[in-house]
Amino acid sequence: MAGRRNGKAPIPVKIVVAGGFGVGKTTTVGAISEIVPLTTEAVMTSAGIGIDEPGADSEKTTTTVAMDFGCVTIDQSLKLYLFGTPGQARFGFMWDDLSRGALGALVVVDSARLDDCYPAIDYFERAGLPFVVGVNAFNGRLAHDLDSIRWALAIGEQVPLVEFDARERLSVRDALLVVLDRALDRATRDGRA
Repeated sequence: MAGRRNGKAPIPVKIVVAGGFGVGKTTTVGAISEIVPLTTEAVMTSAGIGIDEPGADSEKTTTTVAMDFGCVTIDQSLKLYLFGTPGQARFGFMWDDLSRGALGALVVVDSARLDDCYPAIDYFERAGLPFVVGVNAFNGRLAHDLDSIRWALAIGEQVPLVEFDARERLSVRDALLVVLDRALDRATRDGRA
C-alpha cells in the first residue's frame, strides 16, 4: 500500500506555515501539497487599504482569512500536515489553535518587508516551538543577503535561516526538511525522542 510501511500508516506530523501578510504562505502550502489544498481565500476589499499592504509590486487580490491546509508524504513512515496561518494581525487570535500540537513551524519572510515578520518570530519564540525562518526568493532574488537578514531580525545562530522559493515544490520540501531536522534536534535534546 502506498504511504505505508509494514502495513503501518505514516506518522502524522503537524507543521505550521506562518508569516506576515502576502509573504507566500498559501503558495508554499500549495506548491508541495499532494492533495488540492484547502484554502480560505477571500477577495481583498477597500477596507484593507492602509492595513494590508502586500508590497508595491504585488498583484495579490485575495487573502487568507482562516487557514490553509495541505499534506505531503515525506516517506513511508512520515506524513506532514501543513497548516498555514492568516497573515493579518486581526486574525492573530487563530494562531494558538493552529499551532496546538505542532512539531515545528516555517516562518515565511519577504526580504523586502522584514517588518512584517517580527510578530511571527516573536510568537514562536514565546511559544517555545522550534521554527525555521524561510526567506521567500520573490522573482528569484532577495532584497538583502541572509547574513543581513539574520542581523535585522535579531535571530541567533541556533535558528536556521534558509532561502527558498515558495512556488517550487523541491525548494519548499528542502525548507520543510530543515524544520523537521530542527524539531527532531529539539526533541532529542529534551529527551523526548
